Amino acid sequence: MLFNTIDFIVFFILVVTTIVIVKNRNYQHLFLLIASYFFFYYSSNYLISLLIFSTVLDFYVAKKIHQQKNNPAQKKILLITSLVGNLGLLGFFKYADFAIAQFNFFGSYFNLADEIPFLYIALPIGISFYTFQTISYTVDVYREKLEPSKSLKEFALFVAFFPQLVAGPILRASDFLPQLREKIKSLETVSSSTIKLGKKIQLSKISINSSNLKLGITIMGFGFVKKMFFADNIAPLVDEIFSNPMGLESFSIILGAIGFGIQIYADFSGYSDIAIGIATVLGFKIPINFNRPYFATSPRDFWKRWHISLSTWLRDYLYIPLGGSKKSSVGTYGNLFAVMILGGIWHGAAWNFVVWGLLHGAYLAVTRFFGKKFPQFTLHPFFSTRIGKIISILTVQYFVFLAWIPFRVQNFDFMLYSMQKYVLIDFATEKTLELISSNKISVFLIVVFIITCIISYKKNIHQIASNLSLKKWTLVMTLFAVIILVLYDGSPQDFIYFKF
Repeated sequence: MLFNTIDFIVFFILVVTTIVIVKNRNYQHLFLLIASYFFFYYSSNYLISLLIFSTVLDFYVAKKIHQQKNNPAQKKILLITSLVGNLGLLGFFKYADFAIAQFNFFGSYFNLADEIPFLYIALPIGISFYTFQTISYTVDVYREKLEPSKSLKEFALFVAFFPQLVAGPILRASDFLPQLREKIKSLETVSSSTIKLGKKIQLSKISINSSNLKLGITIMGFGFVKKMFFADNIAPLVDEIFSNPMGLESFSIILGAIGFGIQIYADFSGYSDIAIGIATVLGFKIPINFNRPYFATSPRDFWKRWHISLSTWLRDYLYIPLGGSKKSSVGTYGNLFAVMILGGIWHGAAWNFVVWGLLHGAYLAVTRFFGKKFPQFTLHPFFSTRIGKIISILTVQYFVFLAWIPFRVQNFDFMLYSMQKYVLIDFATEKTLELISSNKISVFLIVVFIITCIISYKKNIHQIASNLSLKKWTLVMTLFAVIILVLYDGSPQDFIYFKF
């Protein structure tokens, strides 16, 4: 079920209405779990069984791990059981056909065997997210950083919570489970003319905070604008450029890279905003997933700002266990490459994602090397000045947008041509001007998006908008709806990260 459909709007209204009517917290949780399963089943049908399998597996394995505190060997066996179950599930459904393709390629090259037929397995929506979510829970219990949940219903809701189920942010049990033990603070159902916004009241057994409604809808509004106004209307330009870039000029490729960088950010952060907004309306807090990544001043800073829930997951459950930066220099660089390559493969079963991961691994390794080797340069006071920061930002984004090319382009000939044109500028403009002329709306939206980001830099626009008076806030939300509908063709587009 896509957020950007009437079906979801109806579903969400029904969920919120029911939460307000139902006064008992346990029944609220049960209803949210059923609603979350329905949300998943609506799009994935029988594949919901995989979600339930991961839930049941890790709930009972984590309980057993906790019971074996004084038996390290048994704890390790149980942890391995969880990892094999979850990663085996993820590996089979996401990478089986990719592995068959590689086997067939090398088999035919060395004349080893007949080709293995493809399985054509349907990719379960959200599997990359909920498997990482359940793995982190089991590992935290294994590390004795978390007490296992005593309630299967509670744990199942943590895994299946519908706002972030399909494309994150990746939740941590330590952040979410405690919230289930509090009353859900839902939306205001009483007329706004009788209750001041932000004032808490007691309505039967539920504590209702009307500011949750206003802030949540505001965050959702920004998310819908990012996705439906910017991302979906920049996509045609990007598709035209990278569907067959051969023969295009450097400036066309650069425009395509910038366009895709903005498209994927608006699309994915738009999804995250909608998910966070929904959770806010329901009284839950889920972590932010983006923090102005295109203002990063170093590759490391970029990964503190982009897809934060994944980058911190990779840090805590992969990079640090591998030894992090405590190993030798060679070991540390190896860890950086390993983590980024696996992060690339996590996105999809294709070699272009490996290239993307390799590039980001190289960025992190090179900047670490120079930071260690030439600290007098990297820590120079110049880079703390405004001009120095701008230069750092532009330099980092040059390489970030270069890496978006292999992320977007799977065909290796197209990829190599596009990267070459991006790096070795030919300064031709004829085809680029024609491209701009035939895609005026997309180019205009790219410019508007960049200007908007610069103007709103360091401003909490969600909070500013939600703090407006009711009349002004309603006007802003109405304006959001209007600008979305102006360019909306009636066909909702998938979110990019639904593929992962």
